[in-house]
Amino acid sequence: MSSPETSSGTSGAQAIPGWRDSRGGGPDGQPSQSSAQALSPGLYVVSTPIGNLRDITLRALDVLAAADEVLAEDTRVAGKLLSAYGVKARLSPYHDHNGAERRPELLRKLAEGARIALVSDAGTPLVSDPGWKLAHEALEAGHRVFPVPGASAMLAGLVASGLPSDRFCFAGFLPPKQGARKQSLESLKTVPATLIFYESGPRLAHTLADMAAVLGAGRSGAVTRELTKLFEETRRGTLAELAAHYAEAGGPKGEIVVLTGPPLEEEVTPERLDAALREALADQPTKAAANAVADALGLPKRDVYQRALQLKADG
Repeated sequence: MSSPETSSGTSGAQAIPGWRDSRGGGPDGQPSQSSAQALSPGLYVVSTPIGNLRDITLRALDVLAAADEVLAEDTRVAGKLLSAYGVKARLSPYHDHNGAERRPELLRKLAEGARIALVSDAGTPLVSDPGWKLAHEALEAGHRVFPVPGASAMLAGLVASGLPSDRFCFAGFLPPKQGARKQSLESLKTVPATLIFYESGPRLAHTLADMAAVLGAGRSGAVTRELTKLFEETRRGTLAELAAHYAEAGGPKGEIVVLTGPPLEEEVTPERLDAALREALADQPTKAAANAVADALGLPKRDVYQRALQLKADG
C-alpha cells in the first residue's frame, strides 16, 4: 500500500501598503469613516479569517466598525480580531444556546433600522454555523441580508485538495454514530461531484474507514487541516490509504476538512444493466424502475425503459 502524498506550508503575513478606496477608505487597513456613515440598515453576514488574521477583507473591517452591534459566536475570539485592527465595536454573543431567545429582540432592532453584523469564530457564517436561523428569519420578516464574503475553510480545502472543483457538494459534519454516518454516506455515494465534509480529530480515522467502506476504498481523497495557519497540511491519497494512515497516526489537532473525489467511473455492461433493472422491477412500476436505474447508471432513460419492457415481456 503506497503512502498518501502530503504537503505542508507556512502562511506568512505581509504588510499591506497604504490604501485609499473610492469611498474614502483610510490607510493601512483602517476602517473608512465615510463607508461607516453610509452603511444601510440590515443584517451583515461577515466572513472572518480561518487562521491568518491578514485574511480579513477591507470591506469586512468597514462593516464591523460601522455596525450598531456585532453578533459573535464567541466574543473573546471576535474581540481578538477587532483588537488586532483597532476596531471598536459593540460585541454581543449569539450562538446555539441563546439564539432562540435573542432572535425576537434582534428582529425588532432590524425593524427599527439597526445595522447588525454577524460573525462566526472563523470563516463564513451560516456554513455549519448557528447564524442560519437568524438570517432566514430576517429575510422572512422583510429585512435585507448583506453577504460580506471572505475566507471559507470549505473552499480553501477544495483548492488545496487537488480534487475536481468544477462541481462539488458540501455535506457539513457527518453524524457521530457509525450507523447514521454510514447511512448518510450511502445517500451521497452516487453524487457526481467532489464531496466536502468538516470533521474533528478524534473521529477522523473512523470517518475515513466508513467512507472507504461505503464510497469505495480506491476513491481519491484529501485531508486538510490548520488551513492558513503555521502548521497547515494537506494529505492526499485513496480513502483506504488515508484511513490506514490516521488509524496508525491518531487524530490530528486543528480544524479539519475532508474531501473525496467524484465516484469512480465503471463500465455499464448489459449484464449489470439487467441486474439493476430486475432488482428495481421487483418492487417498482416499470417506468419508475427504469428511471431510477437510468439515473443511477447515467444512461438514457428511453433506452433503459425499452430494455425494462423487454425484460418484463421475457418474464
